Amino acid sequence: MSILVRDVMVRDVAYAQIPGNRDDVLKTLQDRKVSGLPVVKKGEVVGIITRSDLLRNREEDQTALLMTRDPVVISPDKSAVQAARLLVQHKIRRLPVVEDKKLVGMVTVADIIQVAVDMEITESIEPYLQKETVVLWSEMPLPVAGSIMEFAAVEACPVIDTDLKLVGIISDRDLIKASVIEESVEKTDMSADGGEDVWMWDRVMQIINKYYTVSRIKLRDIPVSEAMVPPKTAFKTDKVSDCAAVMRKNRIDQMPVVRASRKLMGMLKDTDILLALVDYCERSGA
Repeated sequence: MSILVRDVMVRDVAYAQIPGNRDDVLKTLQDRKVSGLPVVKKGEVVGIITRSDLLRNREEDQTALLMTRDPVVISPDKSAVQAARLLVQHKIRRLPVVEDKKLVGMVTVADIIQVAVDMEITESIEPYLQKETVVLWSEMPLPVAGSIMEFAAVEACPVIDTDLKLVGIISDRDLIKASVIEESVEKTDMSADGGEDVWMWDRVMQIINKYYTVSRIKLRDIPVSEAMVPPKTAFKTDKVSDCAAVMRKNRIDQMPVVRASRKLMGMLKDTDILLALVDYCERSGA
């Protein structure tokens, strides 16, 4: 496999810094239309922060506490298939590309999808599609849908109507678009001996009475149908590279797989395409 990470990586990388806060991260995610950012401290990559981190930790503010530490990274001289293996193995969506510990790029699942397009893999997607998936109702309140996605640890869900037909898809990207930031002032009464972290509270004080501002990401009280987007669909007999091309062209990471009746039969994720790519390369010796 002659395609290297440096051939497919993004060089103009948006990133977050330490120190930093959640509002800055949210703004960068929205402005740059990306789902995750490497976190840099003194020029070195120390973490990754994603939309899912923001949704899971709605009351946390500091970037250092929101991010995932010690991220998996890759060298620009490694092959694109090696990057695909790491993404599949660690169940992650992005790899910071580092050289001498410095951030030089980012390679994502979407970047590797283009490799799958170029390789013209003619096998069908049927062995790779996921037949068990979380499904949402189109008239479900969005905050309920967001909680279901959070509890199920999924980043996107197909949406069906009362006739059980596929009518849309909603992702954490759509949740972020439909979110607002609320601020409130709360009061806490905490004992210094109550188990708080040493670095957080002044241990000299026995009782802390403190008013503090809490920012929360809140999903608007609207039905899922107002936040979902039209789905790009596939059939189980479609070719791997054809589905990869649809994902790449439309900048999507999941495709509902349907029957001719528009009834849902499963989901094909871009990570399933990566697995198909790795399998293909291992079989062909590429």
